[in-house]
Amino acid sequence: MSEDTLTAPIEEHRFPCDNCGADFRFDPGNGRLLCDHCGNTSDIEGAGPWGGDTIREIDFEAAIADRLPAQEMEETRVSQCPNCAAQVEFDPGVHAAECPFCATPVVADTGRNRHIKPKGLLPFALDEEHARRAMTDWLGRLWFAPNGLQDYARKGRKMTGIYVPYWTFDADTKSAYRGERGTVYYENRRVTRNGKTETVRVAKVRWRPASGRVARFFDDVLVLASQSLPKRYTDALGPWDLSEMEPYNPEFLAGFRAEAYTVDLKEGYVEARQYMDRVITRDVKFDIGGDRQRVHHVDTRVSDVTFKHVLLPIWLAAYRYRGKSYRFVVNGRTGAVQGERPWSAWKIAFAVMLGLIVAAGVGYVVAMNQ
Repeated sequence: MSEDTLTAPIEEHRFPCDNCGADFRFDPGNGRLLCDHCGNTSDIEGAGPWGGDTIREIDFEAAIADRLPAQEMEETRVSQCPNCAAQVEFDPGVHAAECPFCATPVVADTGRNRHIKPKGLLPFALDEEHARRAMTDWLGRLWFAPNGLQDYARKGRKMTGIYVPYWTFDADTKSAYRGERGTVYYENRRVTRNGKTETVRVAKVRWRPASGRVARFFDDVLVLASQSLPKRYTDALGPWDLSEMEPYNPEFLAGFRAEAYTVDLKEGYVEARQYMDRVITRDVKFDIGGDRQRVHHVDTRVSDVTFKHVLLPIWLAAYRYRGKSYRFVVNGRTGAVQGERPWSAWKIAFAVMLGLIVAAGVGYVVAMNQ
């Protein structure tokens, strides 16, 4: 690790109001800093719809070789959950809280985390009220969800707004492939069925060797850099409007929490390459053409790999209801909801009994008509 990296400053993400000294928070409703104590507001310098144009990519090879300058690194005080191992930055004045991912009590400021500084983020566009409404509406559409959980979620403690870490990767790829192109044709055959002989058409495939080259530039391949939430939830929250991303400014974090990445850069790139390889295989099949394709070998050369550490906004609720933990996530931009589907045993039993009664009634009517 370079000497510049070791001297990365400790970031204190606190923003006092210039009028009364209380803490500002970022208000998703108007895109400004708001003081809940005195009502004072403040603009965020440089924020705007064209912020994404100034977000600079970072060279991947330089990062892997620990050659990043000090300004690309930062150190923050975080709390690590003893249950799910999430590392979350807490407000400086908070000394104890619940983990936003699993509702486990944690002690704040239990360690420091040195990491690559975020390059960009998508600010929250929905406030907590709108996020909660989206979540309760989603729960209301789940007929087999327990009513008690729906009521608890509707009236329970506030949801947590948290910036979740992601990697984005850009790469230029050129691939040479070998495979086969299949053309479907049909032959007539005489077959005997139940003592009768008839003619049927049978599909067959004629294979021919195929080879060639394909090229693709990948832009902003998104990889979740957290292990605190199941990927099936976070992946389903997309798509994300990455074109609206702002250059990283810690003022957007005021009043929210930020999770430190636990999937490192190398691991993230492995997952990004898996996605790239799937897309390249699809391109190869399209290039082979024909009715069917076989891909025997693909040799891909990747160059000009760059990356960014970015933060995306998620409203999170973790509830313990009747001894079970339920987690729900809401896209802080669009209101899309995902979560652990809860089941009500008595609703399922009632549905089964109702189905049996209906089936018995239909059977009785059919028997009487006979």
